[in-house]
Order: sequence, then C-alpha cells, then structure tokens
Amino acid sequence: MDAQSRSVTLIGAPLEEGSGRRGAAMGPAALRIAGVDQTLIELGHDVADLGDLRIVPAMDLPNHPKAHNLRIVGAFTRALESSVHDVAASGRFPLILGGDHSLSMGSVSGMARYAASKDRPLFVLWLDAHADFNSPATSPSGNIHGMPVAFFCGEAEFAEILPKGRPFVDPKNVFQVGIRSVDAREREEIHEHGVNVFDMRAIDEQGIGAIMREILDVVTKANGLLHVSLDLDFLDPEIAPGVGTTVPGGATFREAHLVMEMLSDSGLVSSLDLVELNPFLDDRGKSARILVELTASLFGRRIFDRPTRAA
Repeated sequence: MDAQSRSVTLIGAPLEEGSGRRGAAMGPAALRIAGVDQTLIELGHDVADLGDLRIVPAMDLPNHPKAHNLRIVGAFTRALESSVHDVAASGRFPLILGGDHSLSMGSVSGMARYAASKDRPLFVLWLDAHADFNSPATSPSGNIHGMPVAFFCGEAEFAEILPKGRPFVDPKNVFQVGIRSVDAREREEIHEHGVNVFDMRAIDEQGIGAIMREILDVVTKANGLLHVSLDLDFLDPEIAPGVGTTVPGGATFREAHLVMEMLSDSGLVSSLDLVELNPFLDDRGKSARILVELTASLFGRRIFDRPTRAA
C-alpha cells in the first residue's frame, strides 16, 4: 500500500466477550467519533463503512469451561471471517474496528482464505504486548483474546468454529513486535512453532527501523500479503491508557508512527485490525485519537503533514 488512493471498507466488531472485562465493545464507536473515516477521506481514500457486525450466539458450539464466552466469540469469528474475505476479494482494504483481540481469529482467517485463493502466503505483523498464543489447554485465564494467534495458526482447534480444512497461517510467517508479557507455557509454544518474536529488549537493542526492514524484506521476497494487527497495548500505557491489559514499557509515540510510516512505504499491507481500545478506561478520547493518527500514518500521512495542536 502506498500514499495513492485506496478503497477502504470499515468493519465494526463490537466484541468484548473475549477479554476479561467489559468496555471494548465501545471501541468501534470511539474510533468513529475520533474521525477514522473522515481522516482517511481527507487523505484521498475512498471509504465505505459497513457498520458494526450484529451477531447472535453460535448455539452449535459448546460451552467450554476453559474458553469463556465461546458461543459469542465463535459467532463473531465466523462473521468476520466471511466479511473480511469478501471485502478483500472485492478489491477493497478491510479495516476492522475492535473490539478485543479475539476478533483476529476471524479477520486473519478471512485474509488467510483470500491469500490462499491468490496462491500467495499470508504474513501477520502482531503489534502487541502479548503473544496471544495460548489455547484452552494452556491459558491461565480462559479468556479467548489470549488465543487468536494459536487459533489462526491451527494450534487451537478446540471447537469447530470454522470449517475443517481452512487455510492456516504458518507460525513462521507471524512477526510479533513489542512483546513484553508472555505466559511460561506460551513461551514454550512460541519457541516450538517458530513464531518470530521481537520483544521490547530487541527494539531497544536493534531499533524499530532495523526490525521493520528485516520483516518487510521477508514479506517482499515471498510475494506475501501482510495483515497488520495493532493492539493498543503495543504502546506504552502512559501514551495510550484506554486499554484493559496495560503493561509498562511499551513502544513510544515515535516508534509506533515509524512502524506505520514504513508499512505505508512498503506497499505490502493488505488489511488492518485496530483492537483492545476500551473507551471506558481512556482519558477523554486520547487513545482513540492516537489509534486514528497511527492509521493515518499507515495510509500515507507524513510527519510534516500533521496539524499543530493548540496549547
């Protein structure tokens, strides 16, 4: 993707049942109030808003003692998988407004099906404080927002949420950046499956620019599609407080914008999740505005284009 006009479709996913607390369901509304659609239009993009997905619980799924609210999360997963796939297949860019991170079970799976139809590999850039590679067998909490990476990699098939035989993402095609909170068993799973992890120490030692160049080079050489999943807690909570799982020591404002600017320059990004915004915990819309500003960087806004705020 470059700074030229793109056709973007917004898909709201007011999902909070994958997390351990309420509030993330208000995320899509907060992002719209913060002007995500108008910002993209002002940058020259064609924007269509499908509104929020409205689902009913998937009653064919079991009540799982170690995967809380599976019927709600499963229904969102199915709806998102279908919607994201169809938007991508129509030639438009799916931009998913979340919602907790369990929504990526659906969004990434939809993009994996689309990538398979084009005979191209799908890569995932996971910008997050957490690895989210748990399954019901390993999760300490049972909250499904800690399981999406394992799910779309085919390592958490704990219920028939999506049809058997669906395309998976190769764990070696997952790049996790900003990681700083990983469960002990989860760490073993990540290592065993070859997930690429750049934790905050790696960012401190190597620099975010060098890490991004390495990732983008791999995707380019493979002629891959790149799905970006941006969790608000990738950022330091001092910058973006509106998240339910704060972990100190996250990415700075400039590091996050550099990631987005380099992604924009690369022309590789095919879809985007904005997740884990909890407006109930935010400070007067600060975190929602930051997510919109980061989205603007991904869609071509440059630092010298940014308006100066009045003191």
